[in-house]
Amino acid sequence: MSAYTAPVRDMQFVLKDMGVLEQVMQLPGCEEITPDLVDAILDEAAKFAAEQLAPINHSGDRQGARYENGVVRVPDGFGEAYKAFVDGGWNAVPFEAEFGGQELPWTVSTAIAEMWQSANLAWALCPLLNQGAVEALQAHGSPAQKETYLPKMVSGEWSGTMNLTEPQAGSDLSQVKTKAERRGDHYRIRGSKIFITYGEHEMAENIIHLVLARCEDAPAGTRGISLFIVPKYLPKDDGTPGERNDLRCVSIEHKLGIMGSPTCVMSYGDNDGAIGYLVGEENRGLEYMFTMMNNARLAVGLQGLSIVERAYQQARGYALDRKQGRAGDKALAPIVDHADVRRMLMTMRSHAEAMRGLVLEAMVALDQQKRHPDESWRKWGERRVGLLTPVIKGWFTDMAVELSSMGVQVHGGMGFIEETGAAQHFRDSRILPIYEGTNGIQALDLVGRKLLRDEGRAAGEYLDELHVQITGLNSVEGDDMAAIRKRFAKAVDVLEDATEWLLENAANDPDVAGGTAAYYLRAFGITAGGASLAQAARIAIEKLETDPQADRDFLRAKIATARFYADNVLTQVPGLAKSMENGWETLRAIPDEAL
Repeated sequence: MSAYTAPVRDMQFVLKDMGVLEQVMQLPGCEEITPDLVDAILDEAAKFAAEQLAPINHSGDRQGARYENGVVRVPDGFGEAYKAFVDGGWNAVPFEAEFGGQELPWTVSTAIAEMWQSANLAWALCPLLNQGAVEALQAHGSPAQKETYLPKMVSGEWSGTMNLTEPQAGSDLSQVKTKAERRGDHYRIRGSKIFITYGEHEMAENIIHLVLARCEDAPAGTRGISLFIVPKYLPKDDGTPGERNDLRCVSIEHKLGIMGSPTCVMSYGDNDGAIGYLVGEENRGLEYMFTMMNNARLAVGLQGLSIVERAYQQARGYALDRKQGRAGDKALAPIVDHADVRRMLMTMRSHAEAMRGLVLEAMVALDQQKRHPDESWRKWGERRVGLLTPVIKGWFTDMAVELSSMGVQVHGGMGFIEETGAAQHFRDSRILPIYEGTNGIQALDLVGRKLLRDEGRAAGEYLDELHVQITGLNSVEGDDMAAIRKRFAKAVDVLEDATEWLLENAANDPDVAGGTAAYYLRAFGITAGGASLAQAARIAIEKLETDPQADRDFLRAKIATARFYADNVLTQVPGLAKSMENGWETLRAIPDEAL
């Protein structure tokens, strides 16, 4: 497996040259988040990712997490890396200073987190889930709960989990059967949960489980679900871990990928019942859990970008080194000289850069939602993040599977051999479209909640901004920009027409939404990614013209990447829109015996 090098220069281009950081610096509490400070943070994070996490990625995959006599053991090196991560303060980066956090903006934190996920996705799932648990308790926990749990979870000394799924209740949480019995100031939790990432391990001194359960007299369905804090060890009065709670991991799953991450089957209340503490009010648990789920969906989308970047680096390194066949006047050429290999590498690279620009743009909106002093801007940020969350989760992770598979293809037969490492990225990527809400659910969320329920407001705002961007591109000269602008404008027009078509046809017919949502989500993602690359190309062209000190090779690569994406990816949008208009009626007409 090739080494991992964090794409710091590409991150800096988005953050600084594309004006992302400048927007963040205008927000309260971000005035000192200067470019020099961000550069230093990115450099240190890149070293940690390359030196601590990447070297144990392949070995962790080969060794895997193990369940031995009731104890979950993570791969060699995972625990030491986690301790170094916590000691270095990395876990605390985005969280509130009140609880020991560094309170850096999510825009910067996300750039750093990309490095963790690229370097070692299986390991990085532990802080990812803890991050969402912290967000949920910050939003909905009582003052006493925050005081007890957040300082340790923010530091990373304690880790957090999300306990939703049960054997009979996958995506349909209305079927949750875990019970919660009232016992004075606490509850007794009894039930079983499956697919609990890092549900048991010994890297952290305590594990704080956020568990969905149903009180005795709760109404049926999702309206009767409550959220509980169920710690592995009950905190003592001095805040240190005390008595072991009545919960245990009974097994871990044998999976296709992310082998180093223990995916646990958890049992609560085998004896007297696990002690749990209600978060907020009874029967509002799913509402509270959505705070954690939305955080996790953005984080999983980021994982999609991260694995694409890692697979691309692996494939590029192999293509530069491997010599096969003739190319031009070379009797034995590196395969990077062959047109089809170049097509695959550019497909991977252009998607990675499009995704990076889009997710950091979304994080600016998230920072505005959390920090802007003007309520109208906070509401705008909330709408924008809500609109882009299913796109980031769905499109990024769908493409992660396709593009990591393409990375295997670049390797040819050697990609099918585990020792090269390319297959691990493909296997690891396959979970991403499934967990934190399958991508079919993300597509339905985009169409049903973010478009139809909103009556197109958030989507309309976004499309209006894209039209303004297109107008701005008219002043940029050159054949490359002419082609980029033409393809981008066409994609925006088609997406706008598709949006209007859905608003007219899907509100009263669930088959329309169900049969078209996946096409719409992909068309949205491709167009949004194209917007980021078009802006990158514009800035690169302008810098080449005005800055004699600019890195000309780097900027020319930006333009070439945007041009490739425009000619080869944006051109897919009209076909997706046509599938929307035609495909849903075909689906409705399919007889059961044809399935």
